[in-house]
Amino acid sequence: MKRKVLVIGLDCAEPSLVFHKWRTKLPNISGLMDRGLFGPLISAIPPVTVPAWASMLTSKDPGQLGLYGFRNRQDHSYKSLALASSASIKEKTLDQILSRRRLTSILLGVPLTYPPRPLRGRMVSGVLTPNKKVTYTYPENFKFVLEQAAGGNYIIDVEDFRTEKKDALLANIYDMTRARFLAASYLLAAEPWDFFMMVEMGVDRIHHGFWRYHDQDHRLYEPGHKFRFAIRDYYRYLDTLVGRLTETAPDGTLILIVSDHGAKTMTGGFSLNQWLIQKRYLVLHDLPPETTSLKPEMVDWTRTRAWGEGGYYGRLFLNMAGREPRGQVPAEDYDRLRDEIKARLEAEVDHQGRRMGNRAFKPEEIYRAVKNVAPDLLVYFGDLSWRSVGRVGRDQPIYTFENDTGPDDANHAQEGILIMTAKGRALGRPAGARSGLTLYDLAPTVLDYLGLDIPEDMIGRVIE
Repeated sequence: MKRKVLVIGLDCAEPSLVFHKWRTKLPNISGLMDRGLFGPLISAIPPVTVPAWASMLTSKDPGQLGLYGFRNRQDHSYKSLALASSASIKEKTLDQILSRRRLTSILLGVPLTYPPRPLRGRMVSGVLTPNKKVTYTYPENFKFVLEQAAGGNYIIDVEDFRTEKKDALLANIYDMTRARFLAASYLLAAEPWDFFMMVEMGVDRIHHGFWRYHDQDHRLYEPGHKFRFAIRDYYRYLDTLVGRLTETAPDGTLILIVSDHGAKTMTGGFSLNQWLIQKRYLVLHDLPPETTSLKPEMVDWTRTRAWGEGGYYGRLFLNMAGREPRGQVPAEDYDRLRDEIKARLEAEVDHQGRRMGNRAFKPEEIYRAVKNVAPDLLVYFGDLSWRSVGRVGRDQPIYTFENDTGPDDANHAQEGILIMTAKGRALGRPAGARSGLTLYDLAPTVLDYLGLDIPEDMIGRVIE
């Protein structure tokens, strides 16, 4: 039997749901668990789609990649953050390594593959592809095959998952997922491949849009709501699609189901820049009367020592003398000021006076290298139960309960999932639950199964 590898990525799939709460309701996925090994997959810091999938495909941490989120500082000016793309990845990805070894890959919907790059095989770019008017496949004319395989309407991503139009959102998620798995089934059977990887974004989108109806501990939970089983039913639908797809894979295929991070209830938002204003680290020319995003021209940089960015986690930057254009923090004061802000953030309490459990990371302490322009601190508010809010204004509270980017019920959790089994072949390793798995382990495990040497600079290990 020729060895092949099939990776089914389910962005944001939550281990507590897959491994425990709904295991008996997911017969195909639980069957793969029974025949192989499974366990929580420790994500990158931060556990965000970008950089997590890139870390999985390179076995490099975000600092080594120089990617800290969907948007990143390009230099030390005060300009807005720039959107990441496939060109942002300077390390060799798994498909590039395989192409050099003359093995054929198909990548379908993998994040951070736009614009699509040449490879030995086929590529359909994933999330962050602006629309289907651009080149989103490699080779470019492959899009005609893709569209036909997907039933005539391949969907890269739902257009707006932060919306109050829940009926339309749910229908769009199902349409996207159906089309992606139709395309995957066709490509799996009709195209040559040694390595096949697809990523479905529907899990992430349904968590953000419908978590309040599912989680009884969510502050917005409504008993008996018509969407109370929306997430559960979608997982069951996915289980059916996964079962069909894995049945199509030939014997000798290593099958991995992975997610880049998990999901958890979003308690609220912590207004990082408003907090920095309150603590006199950030000074504006005038505090705007209406709540708004922080813009560089609003800031009095001659009196500002720190500012931040919103998102699933907080990014804090110091206004360093000799580094930023109008930096105010002397180099000799850098460590003291950063430690001071870190300690104050980690000591913060929530709106009810309880310790939030914030965690502030120094990049040089969590990464093997720190490339490009990293935040001076990466902050998890409430250990990711609270979102970081970057907005400011006279009436902007420190604690918010309306998301600054639209309705959102869930935040990302640090652990995703990994399930691994070999179709028609004994793994030669104990089946059952495993611990200590990381997303950096995927690339070396794939290379090992295909009988290839593992680059010495990969930081993951072969799952054995």
